[in-house]
Amino acid sequence: MFIAAERDVERHSAELKKELRLFDLIWMQILNIVGLSWVGYAGRLGSSHVMYWIPAVVLFYIPSGIVVTHLLREMPLEGGIYQWAKLRFGALVGFLVAWNILIYQVLLASRIGLITADNIGYALGARGAGLESNKVLILGISVVVILGLMLVAWRGLGIGKWINNAGGFALMALFVGMIVVAIPRWLTGRWVTAPAALTFPAVTLLNVNIFAKLGFGALAGFDGVVVFAGECRDANVIKAIRRSMWVTAPAIAGMFILGTAAVLAFVKPDAMDLVSPITQALTLGAPPLAVISTALLVWAAIAGACLGFNLTIRLPMVAGWDHLLPGWFSRLHPKYKTPTGSVVFLGVLTFIFAIGASAGSGNQEAFQLLDNAAGIVFALAYMVMFAIPLVARGEKAPLGVRIAAVSGGLMTLLYLVLAVFPVIDVKNPGIFTAKLVAGIVVLQVLAVGYFRNAVRAGKA
Repeated sequence: MFIAAERDVERHSAELKKELRLFDLIWMQILNIVGLSWVGYAGRLGSSHVMYWIPAVVLFYIPSGIVVTHLLREMPLEGGIYQWAKLRFGALVGFLVAWNILIYQVLLASRIGLITADNIGYALGARGAGLESNKVLILGISVVVILGLMLVAWRGLGIGKWINNAGGFALMALFVGMIVVAIPRWLTGRWVTAPAALTFPAVTLLNVNIFAKLGFGALAGFDGVVVFAGECRDANVIKAIRRSMWVTAPAIAGMFILGTAAVLAFVKPDAMDLVSPITQALTLGAPPLAVISTALLVWAAIAGACLGFNLTIRLPMVAGWDHLLPGWFSRLHPKYKTPTGSVVFLGVLTFIFAIGASAGSGNQEAFQLLDNAAGIVFALAYMVMFAIPLVARGEKAPLGVRIAAVSGGLMTLLYLVLAVFPVIDVKNPGIFTAKLVAGIVVLQVLAVGYFRNAVRAGKA
């Protein structure tokens, strides 16, 4: 049955256009993993951030790469983690994984208006005061971007890959530029906060919370590119994706660590902006570059949303192959071979979430509520991924892979437990946590209810 299910996925995948080369996969890895807000979270730790980044890399980043590589070798299938969970744990678990990743990507895309407005405000200086909380502007930006995401997703990866490549390059340019600007301050000691210190800050709930975010939150995402496994041109898909992981892993770790040190050269830890820390730092340290950095950051954010949107429309598509969703989710455009039904569905859903984001009470609080909710549903999917080498039916994983799965799973669990608490001052932390938990529970109940109805309808 396992082999038959794999062959069925491969048969459907044969209809898709093969657009992605190793070059595209490398930039997609950078774009999918690197988030600019994480240097802001790390900056809250001050000079000791490096003593949190390094354990995060050792305990989560490297183990996640080992587990993803192992599962990719076993099941190099379009749909990635959804297929892994479905084939090893059953249809319900697979559906919940796909559902949570879909919600994760929708929540990320719904923040695009918040991020763009915040960065425009920095770029305009005094003239941009208040833009970061202008709900009309935030919603207007969101509508335009979502329509653009739908258009690109409809046209397919033939266009989307170039947007992704440019977005990954923009991210790299932002970090390199920030580091270059910070170097004179590092050399002369004129920093606001020392760039690094080999000492741990006091162990507090806040610091442990940030550590969990630097592990799972910042460094998760190796699995994302695997979703496109059926659309790679390379004859050896496993080798191509694995190469993209190992080429980008050290670069991404370096970007995060050096980027945090660079931001601290200009901003005090307690004044760190979690939405746009790099633009905030450049505004203070190199005002003429603020406009350029804003343009690069907005482009990177839009490209990231484009990648996430393209990734996510493939999850309803593959669930449709398994008859868990109506057939129109999987129906491909005759020319572009993209799932047009999934494109429309995801666009409408993202727009609904964007309305909620624009109505948030306070930009930083609204951003963190979305950020934490997105992280939690993604972490639920990752808990399943790490469980596969440990307890799933089928082939037993090597000892090294199982050790990696334990390490990655514990880091993910730590994130899950602590993500319900805010790391910034909010009006009412108890209400913040209650809203977050209630929303996550409702989402899971809705998914289970839909799945059961779909199975009953299929058997009727």
